[in-house]
Parts: sequence; C-alpha cells; structure tokens
Amino acid sequence: MERPELPLPQLHAFVVLAEELHFGRAAARLGIAQPPLSQQIRRLEDKVGYELFRREPGRVGLTPAGRELLPAARQALAALAEGLSAAREVGGGRAGRLRIGFAASLALTVLPGLLRTFRERFPAVELDIREMTATPQLAALRERTIDVGLLREPPAQDAELGFRTVLTEPFVAVLPASHPLAAQRTVRVEQLADFSFVLLPRAVGPSLYDRITGLCADAGFTPRVAQHAVEWQTVCALVETGLGVSLAPASIRRIRLKGVAFRGIAPATARTRVAVAWRENDTNPLIPGILAALRPEPPTGPGGSRPSSGRTAGEY
Repeated sequence: MERPELPLPQLHAFVVLAEELHFGRAAARLGIAQPPLSQQIRRLEDKVGYELFRREPGRVGLTPAGRELLPAARQALAALAEGLSAAREVGGGRAGRLRIGFAASLALTVLPGLLRTFRERFPAVELDIREMTATPQLAALRERTIDVGLLREPPAQDAELGFRTVLTEPFVAVLPASHPLAAQRTVRVEQLADFSFVLLPRAVGPSLYDRITGLCADAGFTPRVAQHAVEWQTVCALVETGLGVSLAPASIRRIRLKGVAFRGIAPATARTRVAVAWRENDTNPLIPGILAALRPEPPTGPGGSRPSSGRTAGEY
C-alpha cells in the first residue's frame, strides 16, 4: 500500500495545535484565521485516515493517533530546519568541502599560511588536501576531482582554467656541500655546464622543467640530466650523494640536509612563479573564499607590475 505524503505546512499546523490545544491560539501563532487552520488539520486527518484531535466544547485534545504522530512530525520539521540551515551555509560559501591539490614544495611556503587563514575564516569547511605535481593537478582540475590547485609555473593560457600568481621567488643552485662551487657565495649558471644534473621529470611539470632548462640554454648549454626525481626532497637527497647538481626554487632551502649547499645564482633576475588554479566556470561558492585567502605578493616586475599568469581573478 502506497503511503500518503504529508505536506509540511499541514504538519506544522498540527504540531502548533498539539502544543496549544486551542484553535484560536494556534491560529494566532501561525498568523492565519481559524477556518484555514481547521481545513489544514482536516486535510491531514484525511491523509492519515483517523482523527488526530478530539474536539469538545471549549476543549481540544490529542487522540491516540495524534499522540503517535506528534514525535515524528516534530522530527520532520526539525530535520527540515536543519537541512535549510545547512543548505544556506553551503550556498553562502560558509560550509561544505573543498579539495585542494598542491605541489609538495609548497608545504614549506604557501600552504601553511593559506590553510591557517582559510580555517580561521571558514571553520565549518572540510578541507581535502592532496599532494600532487603540476601535470596531475591540471588534469584533476579538468576532471573535477579537485577544486583548486597550487602549482609552480602554470601554463601561460588555458581555455578552461584560471590562474593567479601568488608568489615569485628566485632560483638557487643545489650543490653537494663538498662541491668546488659551494665555496662561492653566488654561482653563475654557466659554471654548472660541466656537471650532471638531477631534475624533476618534464612530464610532472613541463613549464617548470622548461624554465630551468631555459636558464641553462640562456647560459649557453643544455643540462646533462643524470637522474630524475619527482619531489624536491628527493632531488636534494640525490644531490647530497654526489649524483649531480640542480637548479631549484629558493624555498627548497628549507629542506635541511647537511650534505647539501644552496647558493644564489646569477643572473639574480631569474625567478619562478607559484600560482593558484581553478576552473573558470566553477560555481562552487567556496572558490572565492580560498582565492581571497591567497593574497598575491606585492608587484615585483619592472615598473612595479607583477608578471602575468594567464587569466586573472579580479572578479574575486
């Protein structure tokens, strides 16, 4: 037998009358006249199939069927109120779940401050943090398995994705501590030409790989790559063993290895960019919040202009 659906306005009227046990007071509390209230109750009783109230001169009381219905009616109304509140929180970008991809090296720079600021502003939001390199991040954004990415050297343009630069930093030479060049304060890129390199595979971060090899090309040589490693921690560990040297973002100096020396490079103008990435057509109301928590760094380019990073997020 198919169960009849009980309209929520009728349940609301039923609960109020059950609490007041007086049609006049219940109607006043609901802001309606007594006849419409009586009609609501009659319709509800028709759906239940039994009377819910005893109507006696000057008295209204619950029948056994009414007493049985009352707890469920209150529960249904409370669940609706809770659901409406939760929907408003999510719709307003104050609650929900946000999936963030990040490059491992950014756990030392951008990520801690971002998470701290975002948690302070949006304590009810659940954060799902996923460590991944640039190429998997871009794929995950397009496949909608993450909502926001933090990556180095984003593509110049992308039809589906927006990018905003949040940090630029210089490159450093990564050397074994016993390396002859480690005695210098600054290393010219061309001085690395005769040494093997340890680099990230191009597949995991094409733009950053091309940026590093481009620095070498500008210095007149193509780096001879002896070993690839997916994470900067591993790159530094392999450099420590003497497998080669590397060029890396300056923030990896926070990786503490006794056998590794980090030295500034010339030209000192060579910098790498960190950007936040998101889907341009994403309607997730949490996206503006995370973008607001990621403050771009002050202008660093010539004439006070910050380098362009593709699409901007000025609307946020």
